[in-house]
Amino acid sequence: MDILKSLRQNKIGILLMLISSIFVCTGQLFWKLFDSKSFHFLLIGFCLYGLGAVVMIVAYKFGSLSVLQPVLSMNYIFTIFLASFVLGEIITPLKLIGILIITFSVILIGGGDN
Repeated sequence: MDILKSLRQNKIGILLMLISSIFVCTGQLFWKLFDSKSFHFLLIGFCLYGLGAVVMIVAYKFGSLSVLQPVLSMNYIFTIFLASFVLGEIITPLKLIGILIITFSVILIGGGDN
């Protein structure tokens, strides 16, 4: 199956992109938690965001751009779950539908390398 072949060819790049997304989303969460008394949150956020950018650059060596770039859409999903667990935001049924659509789309695009 072409989807499985593409996923196998790009698996390291996809994994690195997912790790990059986690770092970037966590860095943005620390920015959100920043206030004038917790300056270290701002610095941690920049470090995590920067680390995510470095991992993303490395990921591009291990896969096709047309496959790896759409994986960054997983940022939206990670952000929703982080906001729910850390900030107590509600995951509505509409957000769940969006999560499913994004996940399904990333899988289809990730499998479309050939």
